[in-house]
Amino acid sequence: MPDTLPDTRPNRDTVPVTVLTGYLGAGKTTLLNRILTEQHGRRIAVVINEFGELGVDNDLVIGADEEVFEMNNGCICCTVRGDLIRILGGLMKRRDRFDAILLETTGLADPAPVAQTFFVDEDVKAKTRLDAIVTVVDAKHLPQRLADTREAGQQLAFADVVILNKTDLATEEELAALEARIRAINPHATIHRAERGNVPVETVLGRDAFSLERILGEKPSFLEESDHSHDEEVRSVSFSIPGPVDPHKFNEWISALLAEKGPDLLRTKGVLAYPGEDRRFAFQAVHMIADGDFVNPWKEGEERASRIVFIGRNLNRPQLRRGFEACAAA
Repeated sequence: MPDTLPDTRPNRDTVPVTVLTGYLGAGKTTLLNRILTEQHGRRIAVVINEFGELGVDNDLVIGADEEVFEMNNGCICCTVRGDLIRILGGLMKRRDRFDAILLETTGLADPAPVAQTFFVDEDVKAKTRLDAIVTVVDAKHLPQRLADTREAGQQLAFADVVILNKTDLATEEELAALEARIRAINPHATIHRAERGNVPVETVLGRDAFSLERILGEKPSFLEESDHSHDEEVRSVSFSIPGPVDPHKFNEWISALLAEKGPDLLRTKGVLAYPGEDRRFAFQAVHMIADGDFVNPWKEGEERASRIVFIGRNLNRPQLRRGFEACAAA
């Protein structure tokens, strides 16, 4: 027997990376904003992956002092993994400017290929360490998501931490049943209940929770390359108009649209310019549940365009385009 046991502690010379995942509309960006605005003393570089040709999440993230990188038009677990490796490599050249990296995936991401990146790419492996996979789930829509999507179950299965979000939209009995279902999928994950992502930062960052040994024990093929495909019925359409929208026209149109097409609209989000308003208006919806508020101000000289993204099934692109363009302010 050796005199000393091998040191299995994480290499502190590497940068901890937290992967924030969860299905469309679960509340990942809300949680991310909470982390970035709390006084925790950490400097965080943020990498955001969006599913669609037009990105809006970068404008929905609060915190001008953070490094924010955006990857559009592809899911990080398949088509843009090379972009992730490139961005991580670029971040390492300015290592003195942050203490940790927070990677928010698209809601359609399978976390397994994302986690693979930190073990199969030698340069990434040498400079970063996967601290934890944090999965955010929507307490109201999780049963439906587990029934009609493969990704929701995969995101739970790979989680080290599960944030059971939007608990105000479910009863105590429903929440207990959801926790039991989550534990049946993943008995190892720690579960935290939340409303609007209101969990302590310590539940997300600095967890040292990802265990390669556990993953290999459950999925021996984890480090092998594999093909990943999404639900082909789910797609994204995005539109932009060069100027402000009329808030009354927009509210009337989007309310009618969500009432009629809400079941097919997995996620709707937009950054809008309003006439006479110096702040962006951020609009977000999951199915028929919508919310919106003013966020970051427009920068001096910046084009105040209005953008909206729909992710869902049976999307009628021409009809959606006409509806949004009809909201343009006179």
